[in-house]
Amino acid sequence: MTVPGPGYAITARVEAPASATAAGDLAVAVGRVGGVMTAFDVVESRTDAIIIDISCNALSEEHAGQITDALDGLDGVRVRNVSDRTFLIHLGGKIEVTPKVGLRTREDLSRAYTPGVARVCQAIARRPEDARSLTIKRNTVAVVTDGSAVLGLGNLGAAAAMPVMEGKAALFKRFAGVDAWPVCLDTQDTEEIIRTVEVLAPVYGGINLEDIAAPRCFEIEERLRDKLDIPVFHDDQHGTAVVVLGALRNALRVVEKEMNDCRIVVCGVGAAGSAIIRLLLPLAPADLIAVDVDGIIHPDREGLHPSLEWVARQTNRENRTGTLRDAMPGADVFIGVSAPNLLHEADVAAMADKAVVFALANPDPEIDPSLAQRHAAVVATGRSDYPNQINNVLAFPGIFRGLLDAQARGITDDMLLAASAAIGDVVAEPNPLFIVPSVFDSTVASAVAGAVRKTVERAREQGAEAVDVGAALALGEETAKAVEGADE
Repeated sequence: MTVPGPGYAITARVEAPASATAAGDLAVAVGRVGGVMTAFDVVESRTDAIIIDISCNALSEEHAGQITDALDGLDGVRVRNVSDRTFLIHLGGKIEVTPKVGLRTREDLSRAYTPGVARVCQAIARRPEDARSLTIKRNTVAVVTDGSAVLGLGNLGAAAAMPVMEGKAALFKRFAGVDAWPVCLDTQDTEEIIRTVEVLAPVYGGINLEDIAAPRCFEIEERLRDKLDIPVFHDDQHGTAVVVLGALRNALRVVEKEMNDCRIVVCGVGAAGSAIIRLLLPLAPADLIAVDVDGIIHPDREGLHPSLEWVARQTNRENRTGTLRDAMPGADVFIGVSAPNLLHEADVAAMADKAVVFALANPDPEIDPSLAQRHAAVVATGRSDYPNQINNVLAFPGIFRGLLDAQARGITDDMLLAASAAIGDVVAEPNPLFIVPSVFDSTVASAVAGAVRKTVERAREQGAEAVDVGAALALGEETAKAVEGADE
């Protein structure tokens, strides 16, 4: 299933004989061991030898070594050195601070710094709310982590989480013009994290929590929302949920099914799975069955973790029991945010006609997409090398752009549902291989931002801007109306 990709790209500098067959021999050597050559650049040419940079995609670090050995094993060929292209783009970090104002003269300095800056400080002291317009607060987000759940790699700690947080900050800037900064905390104590974010919050217009393990992430987010007057958004939960709902909306259009006729199985009830369930429930699916490592969640299951009690009360109307396999027969939709290879081809075959399968575990999904496609009408993954990639970058830049532009003080389910609808609407005519827009579609972030901003403004008019995520579940039909109105 897995194919060589840019995540394990290398460039090998090779010295080879100056012969007519040299280029072909090198290409064949790469292909023989399963590598994919992406570039072939002659660096130096002499009468007796040529120096070539060969760039290749590999499957893993071990596979990259096999490609290098294959090149080095050719007669007369010597590999001088090998560069890991992924590590190269991380050298020195991926982001920087650049002044927005010119500092070319003494006058410039006097206004930007002392003595002129003192007047601005005093103005903010008199009216603290002016910090949103007179400082970076108006466009800045803290990307906060404790490194306890980095990607699918586990608890790597604060320092090892930095490359992901830098990447997140770069995406904020690239797709929505938001200035974001990594805040990697060297503690995994809930109270310390909450207090630390609370005391640094004055600098920022929003907080993006990232890669914090469940169930602590739920408490951290909830309590910070109560304490702070800026939006707090846990991307692993709500970013994933927003994109999943936008994609599902279009997938159901493709298979010509209505949400309230669908039985949905959600496999994995951690941060992402719980948020998906919370956003799905107001849309009134026929039934929703949650499955974790211990099987189907129901109120009578022994040893049910407290964090799952709410899920047990809100889902599984037929009170089904058993394993994932027991949940699948007749299901219209499978959403996996769990672990590789949990779902079997027979499980997909047992689903309803025109089934939808979202196998989102990364980097290896719950089922090989090629197997799922034999029986399901629409298949999506979290990978970039298959159609229908469910990628959070479709959500979080635009969501924060809208929140910052509206100077929002909180975030609600209505805002998230509006964002998901906006993502779906970018795809005017979905088909089985195209239910979500490309991450490079420049219209996505602005569409999401506009939908969020309108929802914030509507909530402000109704005096309900600061309602916490989850509270909108009680709104029923009003929630759906708000989402529909966001596109007006």
